[in-house]
Amino acid sequence: MRCHRGSWIGGCALLFISWNAILVLFLRVKVPEKDATSEDEEALLHVMRVAEMLEAELEAQNKILSHIRSMRPRAKKKAGLTAPDWVVPVLVMACDRVTVRRCLDKLLSYRPSAERFPIVVSHDCGHAATAEVIRSYGNNVTYMAQPDLGDVVAPPEHKKFQGYYKIARHYKWALKQVFAKYKAVIIVEDDLEVAPDFFEYFSATLPLLRSDPNLWCVSAWNDNGRDGVVDPAASALLYRTDFFPGLGWMLLRELWEELEPRWPASFWDDWMRRPEQRRGRQCLRPEISRTLTFGRKGVSLGQFYDKYLRFIKLNSEFVHFTQLDLTYLKPDVYDQTFTERVYAAPIVTMEELQRGALEGDGPFRLQYSSKESFRLFAKNLGVMDDFKSGVPRTGYKGVVALFYRGRRVYLVPPPGWTAYDPTWN
Repeated sequence: MRCHRGSWIGGCALLFISWNAILVLFLRVKVPEKDATSEDEEALLHVMRVAEMLEAELEAQNKILSHIRSMRPRAKKKAGLTAPDWVVPVLVMACDRVTVRRCLDKLLSYRPSAERFPIVVSHDCGHAATAEVIRSYGNNVTYMAQPDLGDVVAPPEHKKFQGYYKIARHYKWALKQVFAKYKAVIIVEDDLEVAPDFFEYFSATLPLLRSDPNLWCVSAWNDNGRDGVVDPAASALLYRTDFFPGLGWMLLRELWEELEPRWPASFWDDWMRRPEQRRGRQCLRPEISRTLTFGRKGVSLGQFYDKYLRFIKLNSEFVHFTQLDLTYLKPDVYDQTFTERVYAAPIVTMEELQRGALEGDGPFRLQYSSKESFRLFAKNLGVMDDFKSGVPRTGYKGVVALFYRGRRVYLVPPPGWTAYDPTWN
């Protein structure tokens, strides 16, 4: 019968180890004392000759044993972040911006592996100059063109929103193409610049997304990530959030299979934020954004750009996320520690914060009681004051974490909060 290679190697190794043990016993023969007889001296000489022969044999056997050991198959690395079967493409959604070059240059500059992170550019709009820019990258990117460039049938009252309908159509087509081949994808738009540790961030958070059913995306974006409203010393800090951020985000094929059959005709991002899609799930997001939008021109006509988006702080300090313990982001751990930290903070007033009359660096708790009071506080603190299906931007269980004049502040609902009110919009 043919033996298994591993068993044969192990048997050989055991045989040689046993043989060497016998040799050692021979070498431990007791040497006679100096007053031994001539007969003893002759026996001693014989033993010494045998010992020399055995030493030579032992050295030869050890060489053979070393060779046997080298034939053992090496243990495979545990599957995880860098598992070769988890290739995660970056899908760049492009239309009519020749400045897509800025996006692609950064992605290619920071990408650690072309094999693990292929770049796929999906081009809509049929804009020739943009197509030329994308194709100039040759084999460094994969180019695909959305084939349906016609107008989308929209209700008369949405005629001016034709662009949003085309974007939703493009997303559906592009995601269908990439998920036919890959298990996960990172989506960026053609007007996003990425941080140096963009790929490191997604590499480290992929296992969390795969293992936690309460997570449905990982985003590189902080909606309230303006310079001065984030802690510059907390570049490694990550959060769970009930708000879908987008703007550089990763999802799995399983989620796409859930969403595709009912994908909306327009306003896909706000559709994602509705309770029936979110289903109580969260996303991960950073304290300091790993993406920055530079595209003021678009279908939203610069909405929020001049007031908020152009001030977003892009992370510049490379954080080795894959070497960090991120288990604090697991829901059972996170919910307990986050709630304790937030509600252990002393309650303060807006006036006290503005006057700087508080002792210590915080954290402090500023409590809102209504949609109107939240908006008033948000405007004074310099964060975004709008809601989507009742959820404030970056909110988690109604709490918005921010930095104000060098201090950590939590904008919180009253004790006993249980759920978002979808009418808060």
